[in-house]
Amino acid sequence: MAFQILLNIGLAIIWMLLRQDFSPVEFLIGYVVGLGLLFVLRRFLQFNFYFRRVIAIFKLISMFLWELILANIEMVKIVLSPKLDIQPGIVAVPTKLKTDWEVTLLSSLISLTPGTLSMNFSDDGKTIFVHSIHVPDKEEMIKQIHNTFEKAIMEVTQ
Repeated sequence: MAFQILLNIGLAIIWMLLRQDFSPVEFLIGYVVGLGLLFVLRRFLQFNFYFRRVIAIFKLISMFLWELILANIEMVKIVLSPKLDIQPGIVAVPTKLKTDWEVTLLSSLISLTPGTLSMNFSDDGKTIFVHSIHVPDKEEMIKQIHNTFEKAIMEVTQ
């Protein structure tokens, strides 16, 4: 991936040299042209297109921000309700993530979301124990974590 980024920057610089214009706009145009060239040549050079991972990172960030907003709204509803009608619980969330970095990122995203907290890991690192302030359905919570955070992390890292 780093080689592709450097190659793309080199193509942008070559574009600026050929156009004899060293403005940031020409660099951006050259970068986009280089991006298109790398996309076309990805089949011949036998590599995964790096911009796919960049898009996946932006998807992960935007998905986390959306989940953060939804969790904040839920917390406001709980705090402002006149009757405390919550069902706290601890849920064991199995994960398909392979590396320690991926599992740590998942637990961090869970902990940063209001109302949830990653408490502990299993000995093999394949299960995260999550405390939530309101868990009406444990299976639904596990399914939501798998379909949001875990899926987005897998798109970025694999």
